[in-house]
Amino acid sequence: MNHRRNFLRAGAALLTAATVSKAAQGAVPEAPMQDKPDTMPPLAPPETGNGGPPYNPVVTLNGWTLPWRMNNGWKEFHLVAEPVRRQLAPGMTARLWGYNGQSPGPTLECVEGDKVRIFVTNKLPEHTTVHWHGLLLPCGMDGVGGLTQPQIPVGKTFVYEFEMKKSGMFMYHPHADEMVQMAMGMHGFIVVHPKNPALHRVDRDFVFIINAFDIEPGAATPRVNTMLDFNLWCWNSRVFPAISPLVVRKGDRVRIRFGNLTMTNHPIHMHGYDFAVTLTDGGWVPKTAQWPEVSIDVGVGQMRAFEFVADEPGDWAIHCHKSHHTMNAMGHKVPTMIGVDHRGVAEKIIKLIPDYMVMGDKGMADMGEMEMPLPDNTLPMMTGTGPFGALEMGGMFSVVKVREGIARNDYKDPGWFKHPPGSVAREWTGEAPVAQSASASAPAASELQVRKPVRHAH
Repeated sequence: MNHRRNFLRAGAALLTAATVSKAAQGAVPEAPMQDKPDTMPPLAPPETGNGGPPYNPVVTLNGWTLPWRMNNGWKEFHLVAEPVRRQLAPGMTARLWGYNGQSPGPTLECVEGDKVRIFVTNKLPEHTTVHWHGLLLPCGMDGVGGLTQPQIPVGKTFVYEFEMKKSGMFMYHPHADEMVQMAMGMHGFIVVHPKNPALHRVDRDFVFIINAFDIEPGAATPRVNTMLDFNLWCWNSRVFPAISPLVVRKGDRVRIRFGNLTMTNHPIHMHGYDFAVTLTDGGWVPKTAQWPEVSIDVGVGQMRAFEFVADEPGDWAIHCHKSHHTMNAMGHKVPTMIGVDHRGVAEKIIKLIPDYMVMGDKGMADMGEMEMPLPDNTLPMMTGTGPFGALEMGGMFSVVKVREGIARNDYKDPGWFKHPPGSVAREWTGEAPVAQSASASAPAASELQVRKPVRHAH
């Protein structure tokens, strides 16, 4: 499977060559770019040579892994900090800052003991740095502008060099004008595999960063001064129903890693399974200290990973359990109208505003099914259509799709789960249960659909 051809621009595959020419040894490596919001296939390590021991590569939700090249025993990466355009979901594209064409930036993947050299080119309109969040490294490589290094000026390239002293999961983000640059989407994930490839091995390994934006309806640029009232809660700068499903083969051992770079904590809950918390910011949790959960809270600036054996097929929801984090572009000043009969007032308003509609007097579920007039470049608050109707979700929500018969490296969406006859909840009629026919189970679908908002003619 040629992963590089799937997602790298012409010539970028040269970065993973085991050797480089003498002329190239002193040059900055190429910087691959990616502007698609799709989940890209994992970047398989070289089978032999200077790439180090083999490992099972990670899959970045709605992202990709940055290729590298070997240069005299050093793994060399090239990050470009720059303005980017990121589709949060079909119907909304944001103007963000990120790395190599994406927000978040590409995942950096290497092995414990690797000597790593990371070039950072600044194409932002202001200076920047990169802090390697959680890594053990020399103080001068820590990336805090003004404290451990000069700021990286506009148009300049700096280089960071250090050894990966331990395996685990880490993040990268600026420590320069941090309030602005992180609010604009500048961050990425780092995965360091154990030197022993048999240690902590799983069959499928997913990663994503929890991030959030405050973007006014109809706008495209985040408000960077927001401290708490964000309205778009994202995984890897995507919101439901545009977050890719986590596709899993039945029987696989699965790891899900995530880091939190928002302003609040997030209790991540997965349906259908209990799991073991196996990895934190500080390192691997010894087997005797692992604890079972169905929800795991991740605080600001923290990382967590859990593992489970996918032995129960189905479409299992995974989401943040703060209910307002599974909605999009929510208005914080919308009054609660539940139980208020305002039809008489509505009739008078309709005479003046024909498109006016009564909403919210019985709850908000009707918003998941109706097509509301929205400004351009704005997502519905509740959206997504499943096999049984409106899903009434947004924000931090996706689906773990466990299936039999999926190939080892296949991450394509298999469609909706086909429930065995008689296994779907149904209306009670007072009669004895009747086996449900196969045709009454969920229909297949290729992916989640976004309801198209109605646009104002003017």
